[in-house]
Amino acid sequence: MTNAPRRAEKHDMHEEDDIEEEAVGSETEAADTASSEAEASNEDAADTSNVASISDENRAKTLRMVEALLFAASEPLDVKSLAQRLPEGTDVPGLLTELQAFYAPRGVNLVPVGGKWLMRTAEDLSFLLQREAVQMKKLSRPAMETLAIIAYHQPVTRAEIEEIRGVSVSTGTLDVLLETGWIRLRGRRKTPGRPLTYGTSEDFLVHFGLESVRDLPGVDDLKAAGLLDARLPPDFSVPQPGDDQLSKDEEELAEDDSGEELLIGEASDEVIPEPVASTDDETTSEAAEPESDENRE
Repeated sequence: MTNAPRRAEKHDMHEEDDIEEEAVGSETEAADTASSEAEASNEDAADTSNVASISDENRAKTLRMVEALLFAASEPLDVKSLAQRLPEGTDVPGLLTELQAFYAPRGVNLVPVGGKWLMRTAEDLSFLLQREAVQMKKLSRPAMETLAIIAYHQPVTRAEIEEIRGVSVSTGTLDVLLETGWIRLRGRRKTPGRPLTYGTSEDFLVHFGLESVRDLPGVDDLKAAGLLDARLPPDFSVPQPGDDQLSKDEEELAEDDSGEELLIGEASDEVIPEPVASTDDETTSEAAEPESDENRE
């Protein structure tokens, strides 16, 4: 009777040991599985980190390339010009936006002008460069009026400028504006005589700090600046300037078309007949001088 319970106790102890061994084994397997998964996850994270590191390194390198191109350029550059000099697939607009934000608080800013980009001194520091001005250009009143008409009414011909001003426009005035680089020859009007059309240039936008001609002051701005009389006609309005694209009634200048008629005045639309040679002085005189009312009687 005494030995039977002891054997039962030993049997129970063996069963408990087996259960503990199985539990320990399961825990070991779970730990090994978790360890393997952690190692795999770490490897994936390392690979992702390496890819991200390479991507960031390439982007930083490309960003420096864009910065160098803009800094060394003698004129504003557009996205297409930059893309041609950078690795294929470069996100040029994104890099330009990043550089613009980076330079915004600095002494040199990256600014868009006429769809192109350039580096320029921050506006609030312009006073530091006033002593560096080599030449001051002062335009005459007729030149200023002509420039304003071209800016707001472009594309515009010489005849249209004269109609708006109410006086003739001298060739010298247009020559001065062309020499400053603020206006340019856009094309030719598709009308008899094919007169030249004028418009503002990229230098005009740069000088006056405009991104495009559509940023020119409107009526309210001009009134606030005291440039317009407060008592204006109710139907008065400031025209909306056109863009750089040729209008429907314009045609592009040919490569060999330099607008040489500016030197002697633009060709007139009026066709002047050639004089007819004659040996009869009396006939020539009568043709040249029409009869008066008294002679007719």
